[in-house]
Amino acid sequence: MKIDALEVYPVDQFVYVKIRTDAGLYGLGEASLSGRSLAVVAALEHLEPVLVGQDASRIEHIWQDIFRGTFWRGGPVLQSALAGIDIALWDLAGQRRGTSVSRLLGGFRKRLPTYASTYHGDHAGGLDSPEAYAAFAQQCRDMGYPAFKIHGWNKAPVAQEVATVLAVREAVGTGMDLMVDPACELTTFGDALKVGRACDEADFFWYEDPFRDGGISQFAHRKLRQLIRTPLLQTEHVRSLEPHIDFALADATDYIRGDIGYDGITGVMKLAHAAESLGMDIEFHGPLPAARQCMAAIRNTIYFEIGLVHPNAPASHPDELYLDHSDRLDSIDERGHVPVSYTHLTLPTSDLV
Repeated sequence: MKIDALEVYPVDQFVYVKIRTDAGLYGLGEASLSGRSLAVVAALEHLEPVLVGQDASRIEHIWQDIFRGTFWRGGPVLQSALAGIDIALWDLAGQRRGTSVSRLLGGFRKRLPTYASTYHGDHAGGLDSPEAYAAFAQQCRDMGYPAFKIHGWNKAPVAQEVATVLAVREAVGTGMDLMVDPACELTTFGDALKVGRACDEADFFWYEDPFRDGGISQFAHRKLRQLIRTPLLQTEHVRSLEPHIDFALADATDYIRGDIGYDGITGVMKLAHAAESLGMDIEFHGPLPAARQCMAAIRNTIYFEIGLVHPNAPASHPDELYLDHSDRLDSIDERGHVPVSYTHLTLPTSDLV
């Protein structure tokens, strides 16, 4: 089955990839990169001549061939384009065999425990105070969510971040796993330490990307681990297999972060198995079908991320594009789980099918 064409469809801030084959089948994938969709479109169009004529079943070969170029041209833009192509090829492989991608990859489970992952704080009557976060966490707990993650404010006083950590724990009690992700916003090591010690006091499940280093300093995160008890979740912002594992071997993280939007299904599954060999869990960044498919195929992962969510705003990802898939706040069952079904997209105009 040869690749006939690669087609690219920007939809709002998202970029979707269609790979057509000479057998009449096509696969669909997402190649989003926030704020840089035009650059991703250009990268995908540049890659079409590389793909046309190749055997669509040689997913590893195609991934390796494109991946080699991500280090010296394109950077995150080319990585995102590669991810979209890779997801589309796996989607195609599942259709060709009449099964889900998760079963092709191993088929470990059918449902996933889930956490509610908030938008960043605002000043518009939504997540505008520690008390507002606490109330939203209670709402999510009462809906059945077993876990809740705080994305705090941009450039807020550290006392406000600390107060939010403590207020959310007090509101939900001890039966809910809690996480916090400052998204690399905390200004100093001292601020990161203060939030980390609040996480210790509130018995948080993990603490993610505190520093303004962009989430890549092994030394800084190892030093922080020496001073707090709360586990760190790092490596969202490092790319490819080796730097992730270097982070783990440097004792700079407790969980590995995997991002299908950069490394594709092929790259993230390499990382999942490498993490398993170290006795570590991998936690997948963000929602969307491909993340569910990968999580359902492995043992060493805990929570699917429903995000970004907010008490007064719609979900950040348009779930009307997907078959049998929803990333809304109310997508969970009574146990706080989501199902795993199929990766295929149903795109919004007839031109895309």
